[in-house]
Amino acid sequence: MSAAKHAAQQDSIQTPLAQVLPLQCSDLEALCALERQAYDFPWSARSLQESLAQDSVKLGLWCDTQLMGYLFAQVILDEIHLLNFTIHPAWQQRGWGRHLLGHFLAVARSLACAHLYLEVRSSNVRAIRLYHQAGCRQVGLRPGYYPAVHGREDALVMVLAL
Repeated sequence: MSAAKHAAQQDSIQTPLAQVLPLQCSDLEALCALERQAYDFPWSARSLQESLAQDSVKLGLWCDTQLMGYLFAQVILDEIHLLNFTIHPAWQQRGWGRHLLGHFLAVARSLACAHLYLEVRSSNVRAIRLYHQAGCRQVGLRPGYYPAVHGREDALVMVLAL
């Protein structure tokens, strides 16, 4: 076996197979655990529970029974607003965010949404890069939008024409 084939085979063995599935109310515990691992200021269990109960877009990225990431979005008329998009810290920088975002954008287009809107922490360089690569552009700034360890942090407002 060639070295390239062996390396490709090793990658396929080490790369988990993940599925994007609609989130259910029964996923609340996994969502809470992931929020606490990913953020200094996580959404509360109540906020997550309310998001699960809403008629909205709620997708989980699963590897077997492990929640690797998720997102919540709300459709308002012909717009879709990304409310929370999280990849487990252990799975970041491996393409899973791009995978989940791509799936989400396909869902948004299937719902006939014309635009995606989102806010992202100004310090979240990796997320900003991901959104730019997907075609988003910054259209505004919300000063002091997010809580931060030392005060508040600005949010960039981004849009993508779908």
